[in-house]
This record gives sequence, structure tokens and C-alpha cells, in this order.
Amino acid sequence: MERASKKSFIKIQNRYGWFFVSFALVLLGIFLIYPILNSLYLSTTSTKGIVQKSVGLTNYVKLFKDQMFLTALKNTFIFFIIQVPIMLLLALALASILNDKSIKLRGVFRTAIFLPAVTSLVAYTVLFKMMFSLDGFINTILMNLHIIKDPIPWLMHPFWARVTVIIAMTWRWTGYNMVFYLSGLQNIPDEIYEAAEIDGASKLQQFFHITLPMLKPIIVFTSIMSTIGTLQLFDEPMNLSQGGVTGSTTGPGNSLLTMSVYIYNLCFKFMPNFGYAATVSYVVVFIVATLSIIQFRLAGERK
Repeated sequence: MERASKKSFIKIQNRYGWFFVSFALVLLGIFLIYPILNSLYLSTTSTKGIVQKSVGLTNYVKLFKDQMFLTALKNTFIFFIIQVPIMLLLALALASILNDKSIKLRGVFRTAIFLPAVTSLVAYTVLFKMMFSLDGFINTILMNLHIIKDPIPWLMHPFWARVTVIIAMTWRWTGYNMVFYLSGLQNIPDEIYEAAEIDGASKLQQFFHITLPMLKPIIVFTSIMSTIGTLQLFDEPMNLSQGGVTGSTTGPGNSLLTMSVYIYNLCFKFMPNFGYAATVSYVVVFIVATLSIIQFRLAGERK
């Protein structure tokens, strides 16, 4: 009798459990699973306006012949390869400096460096657009200091336009990553560093043999999050120069055309082709997943 009553009680618990969980599952199905499956199907179709037809894997084959897509892919990886390492190394260096208890007003410096991360994306890109214009603040300062003779075309030359975007992204996101490193540094016991000093380890040896290994989980996290954010780069190129103007002789050309900007163009700027845009989106998903797996493997312990 006791076993039977226990079994019936467990069944009732399971029923109530599934009842409460079902609301969340329904919402996940509607707003997460269905859009993913529908976009996967959409990537096998071609849409011209409201006309839609199934094309199988034609969209994926078309990618390798699409020069605009290849340009967007190249530009995105340029930003990823250059900007992410600079930002993470700078964030780690600032975190190490501001973790020193002998520095006064550490809280003020931490807050000042973190503030860009909470500013409006549109507001800060408009500010950078004004600062880096031909007669803007940056060129004025450089010319007054006699560093340059002529104004630098920051937003009109392909090379300098990319440099401007890298500077803007580094300014905004360095403090954000610095906070993660600071939290990790503060969780490392001081006794470990004291023992290393007694054993004769220098500050540089302590950094490479104690700090970096103990920060590895946070470094992996920030690397993956920065990878995802950079491969989805949209706001800065779009707000600074509309993602580049094709064929323009006074703009940066397609130098700021990223994957996300190209997806936006396919959906809203060119003749709408949501099927092909979904295909490009899945390429971004595939690249993000691949790079994340590689980063996990590189940071993993070898057994």
C-alpha cells in the first residue's frame, strides 16, 4: 500500500511539474524553435517580393560566386582578427593595473573606463562621426600638434574607415571586458602570489604562471562573446557610413560592408530576398559555432 501510494504521489508530482513547465515550453517553441526551423526552410527558398519558390541548396552554392558576400566575409574577418585581440589584451592590461590596491581612486578609473559600454550605440557612433570628420576634433588636434599636415579622410578612405570602426569598437567594449577580468582577478587568493614571491617568482612570472591560468575560463568566455559580437557587427558600420556606399568615389566603398549589413541590405535595401538573407544568416551561425568550438578546444585541458 505504501509503495502504491508513493508511486501515485510521484505521478501527481510529475503531472503538475509538466503542467507548470509546459507554459515555458510552449513559449520556447513559438519564439525560439519555430523561428529557427522556419528560417532554415526559408534558406532553401528564393523570394522576390511576395513571390516565393523552393530552390533547394542553390542559395548555398550561390554564396561562393557572390562577390558582395565574399567582400562582406572578408571585411568581417578583418575586424575580427584585428579588433578582438587588441580589445581583449587592452582589457586584461587595464584590469591588472586597476586591481593594484596601491592605486588611488581605482573606483573612479574603473567607472570611467566602463561607462562607454552603457552609452547608446547610436549616440556614440554619431559622436565618433563628428569627431573623425575632415574638420573634426581628431584632425584638428593632430594638425595643431603638427603630427599631420593634411586632414586624414577617416570616413572616406577604405583603410581609415576600418581604423575608425576598430577604434570605436575598442573604445566601447574594452571596459566591458575589463570588468570580467577584474572580477576574476579579485577571486584569486593573495596567498598564492605571496607564496610565489617567497619562491622568487617575478611579477612577470606570476602573471604568466598564476594569473593567466586562473583567468582561463573568463578569457574563454570573453573571447567567445567578442567573437559573436564582432561577427554580428552592424551598428558601427551602418551609423558611421551606412555600411559603405557601393561605387562611391567620396566614401569608403564596400570596406565597411559586414555580414550583418549585407543581410540588412538583402532584406530592406535591395529587392527583398529573405531566402538568400536567411542563407547568409546561417553562414554566420556556422562560423560562430565553429570558432566557439575551436576556442573551447584550444582552452581545454589536455588529458
